[in-house]
Amino acid sequence: MTTEYTHTPVMCEETLDLLAPQSGSIVVDATLGRVGHGRLLAQAAMKNGGTYIGIDLDEQALEAAQPILAKVQEELAEGEYLLIQGSFGDLDTLLQSAGIAYVDTFLFDIGVSSPQIDDAQRGFSFKQDTVLDMRLDQGANIPTAADLLQDLDGRELTRILRDYGEEKWASRIANFIVKQRESAPITSSTQLVELIKAAIPASARRAGGHPAKRSFQALRIAVNDELGALERGLEAAIRWLRPGGRLGVLTFHSLEDRIVKRAFQAAEQSCSCPPSLPVCMCEETAVMKVLTKRPLQPTTKEIESNPRARSTKLRVAEKLRT
Repeated sequence: MTTEYTHTPVMCEETLDLLAPQSGSIVVDATLGRVGHGRLLAQAAMKNGGTYIGIDLDEQALEAAQPILAKVQEELAEGEYLLIQGSFGDLDTLLQSAGIAYVDTFLFDIGVSSPQIDDAQRGFSFKQDTVLDMRLDQGANIPTAADLLQDLDGRELTRILRDYGEEKWASRIANFIVKQRESAPITSSTQLVELIKAAIPASARRAGGHPAKRSFQALRIAVNDELGALERGLEAAIRWLRPGGRLGVLTFHSLEDRIVKRAFQAAEQSCSCPPSLPVCMCEETAVMKVLTKRPLQPTTKEIESNPRARSTKLRVAEKLRT
């Protein structure tokens, strides 16, 4: 197990400025991670008796957060924090268990944290030789990446690699996987990397970064149902926000960002009538106001100091009505 956690939170200043968490408020960090943004949110909210709630599937993240938040509480001598293990896809259940009636501020920081990627025992990285696990909650009774590679047919593997990894060579890689497992299962990251390299023509491997990056991303998303969880989590967060409350989402690839963009657009839509109707009949009004018409992205300076921030996009919206 990794005992030291280092993580550089992305776009902290922009995120805190737009979310503007108030003292004495209830803040939910739906993706606790390594408490990079969370520590700052907790410091803001816990003043004057506010509450910070951190949620994460990863037990190691919760363990690492405990002393950090305890120190914040000790320094402020007020407020409270609550750590909950679970998926933001189950946000309704998790918040009901916390015994709160509403939320003032939500933050979703989507994806895998640097410590998780760098921990060889997790199987997220294509740069280390390790078992193909990829479960964010290693205690969960769900198939690992190795299980998916062994059990799914070629058509489903192609769909996952194409839809979740936007992999141009998805069908060819899937065919190589199916052929390889006829003689031996694919259980290690090195095996999978070499197979992917063999499947992608040499000319195509010379551009676009590491050839296994997209496939590893796709498998991780599939193992953890990340996109489905994001859709469910956003729907729940919008319901739980009080009027005037804000929801911020940091994403790291286009699949996630499209889901957030669609969810915000739908909540901002003031009429659901068919375009063919000459006048509005539904009498609906917008639920949210989007504060970032275009997503914010890191500055060149931040990208230079933290290259993993390069693809980050931040979207924020404010609740208008219940």
